[in-house]
Amino acid sequence: MKRENFVLLADAYKYAHHKLYYPGTTQIYSYLESRGGLFNETMFFGLQYYLKAYLQGPAFTQADLDEADGFLQQVFGRNDVFDKSRFQYILDKYEGYLPVRIKAVAEGTSVPNGNVLMTIENTDPECYWLTNFLETLLMQIWYPCTVATLSSQIKKVVYQYYHETATEGAEAGIDFVLNDFGYRGVSSMESAGLGGAAHLVNFSGSDNLAGSRMAMQYYDAQKVYGLSIPATEHSICTLLGREGELEIFRHVLRSFPTGTVACVSDSYNIFKACSEYWGEELKNEILNRQGTLVIRPDSGDPVMTLLAIFEILFDKFGYTVNSKGFKVLPPQLRVIQGDGVNYEAIIGLYYALKTNGIGAENLVLGMGGALLQKVDRDTQKFALKCSAAVINGNEVNVIKSPTEIDANGQIVESFKKSKSGRLKLVKIDGHYKTVNQDELPHVADELHTVFENGHILRNFTFDEVKLNANNI
Repeated sequence: MKRENFVLLADAYKYAHHKLYYPGTTQIYSYLESRGGLFNETMFFGLQYYLKAYLQGPAFTQADLDEADGFLQQVFGRNDVFDKSRFQYILDKYEGYLPVRIKAVAEGTSVPNGNVLMTIENTDPECYWLTNFLETLLMQIWYPCTVATLSSQIKKVVYQYYHETATEGAEAGIDFVLNDFGYRGVSSMESAGLGGAAHLVNFSGSDNLAGSRMAMQYYDAQKVYGLSIPATEHSICTLLGREGELEIFRHVLRSFPTGTVACVSDSYNIFKACSEYWGEELKNEILNRQGTLVIRPDSGDPVMTLLAIFEILFDKFGYTVNSKGFKVLPPQLRVIQGDGVNYEAIIGLYYALKTNGIGAENLVLGMGGALLQKVDRDTQKFALKCSAAVINGNEVNVIKSPTEIDANGQIVESFKKSKSGRLKLVKIDGHYKTVNQDELPHVADELHTVFENGHILRNFTFDEVKLNANNI
């Protein structure tokens, strides 16, 4: 696949910055952080994709530059904004290899918000403008970082309720509790790959093939990480109409007489399907299978629907009570909720099961748009800001410190205040802290150079990323 034209991968206003930086500027040093958001920590993931897909090697060619020149002249309608010679310099001197250095925390690492995650600086004084030119592209790592963070936080919720209500040893199945149903609901194939891979850092259940392919192509995964099962959809279960639904269910079981198979069961009446079809007509066939039938409701209030379904299934199929005092269906039967699932809903679902004496292991989840699409840059409040510069040979600490009016009408310091100086991330007694580069010289910097002058210096495998993320 042909690369995008690197010269055009920035917000239009940035093409004037080579003139607007103060005369004598020779270096710009900037950093990335999550300033806050829905969760109090952020998992760093996805930078390696952007480095490999867009920045490594010659980032652009003469043909790219010539194309961009004509395009940008039309954008601005004047010839004193875009300076072709700035990019020509990189082509002529470095053959298109970018003279920048990028340091970052290890991918898969979760860091408390308000800490530096990545730094960028130019390595050639003529290219001071290049550091923040890269902001537009590199800021997009907010997306895989946010999806990885969301998925990780859901995993913590699942672990909590398994610990409280599930049978001892059931935790081994948590890897398949949250399944990625988001392939069709994202904005692009690139989003599907990035978001899908971010989810696979934490879980293995996925119908999003693009996630596994992304992990294999950009993180040297040696196997497919996203695993799935046979499952129906409404186009299958409605083919014979209302009166033929039972026959369809029977056909599904006999098509896959072993292993796990999922069947959407709300095409007409989910409660009748559970009580009469699954719970009576097909009961013995289900209990005699070498595998698990997963029943899927797909409409209605999730909590009320699930509680009603479990009541029917416990009555029809029986249950055991585990050592923690919670009901568990026979292993041949489980339920998956894939409609209306988001972070808050998941907490509500497991809480409802707990308060009604139902073990968490009875339920698995599918999550689509809320996992891969209902996030944005402000979910974790990502920002990339300049914190240091060199002007006329002098090191300058740079800071943004705005004020705002609070709800009481008082002028206060904004949460958007940025950090100042050259930064490092340290870990002391298991806790991350951002300090200036010269502080705590005896403590190692958790930021490592991953890219320099067009070359990737640190390559993370997907196994390494998952190992870094496995902190539960």
